[in-house]
Amino acid sequence: MGKPATGAAARAKPGVGKSVVGTPIVGKSTVGKPAAAARQGRPKTANRLKRIEAKHAAILDAALALFSRYGLHGTTVEEIARTAGVSKTNLFYYFASKEDVYVGVLSRLLDLWLEPLREFQLDSDPIEGIREFIRRKMLFSRAHPEASRLFCLEMVQGAPLLRGELETSLKALVDSKVPVIEAWVAAGKLAPVDPHHLIFALWATTQHYADFASQIDALLKTGLDDDRFVEEATRNVQRIVLDGLRVRNEG
Repeated sequence: MGKPATGAAARAKPGVGKSVVGTPIVGKSTVGKPAAAARQGRPKTANRLKRIEAKHAAILDAALALFSRYGLHGTTVEEIARTAGVSKTNLFYYFASKEDVYVGVLSRLLDLWLEPLREFQLDSDPIEGIREFIRRKMLFSRAHPEASRLFCLEMVQGAPLLRGELETSLKALVDSKVPVIEAWVAAGKLAPVDPHHLIFALWATTQHYADFASQIDALLKTGLDDDRFVEEATRNVQRIVLDGLRVRNEG
């Protein structure tokens, strides 16, 4: 199979410096910052730090829009720079390579996705905590469907560039929440459930509405841009999941 066409002849370009991602993603990403830090020889004022952070985020937002449409290999560094409103030289001030930008996009996405899971605590109400987890993940899928699909594509391909992140930070977080869920079950707050499979099910059901948006549209002629549909989908996912997790008193 030939390499996907790139360049101006292949497709129309988003406007320089404009957001083409819908809602910009605001989150942490340390990828790319070491490259920039190594080149910064003078002290950084608060305003300069803000400009650096803003440009770093703009590059990631632009890259997300392009990667989600054309993939890693169908996107060029020149396209990312032009869409972000920076020069190619300036982009390399923040990131060492196109692959570094790609990992930065996915790492920032993963950090935001995992925020609701971090809220699972021993002393919290598991039913309300899981209800809120579903609500937040559904809203994130609605706001950033292209990000969800890009992450899905990386997983389908075997996570060639993100496996290190999955095997370290993701695994550490999940491992820390397994005993929390087990404690909820032992305390009679949840019906017996395997923590890993519960987490997998929560991820799958909430991300489905972004990753399989075309299938939903074909069947229902609606999707995440419809407020009523989002509310209905969220309520149904919450009911399906939580009804299976509630402890039932058998008498």
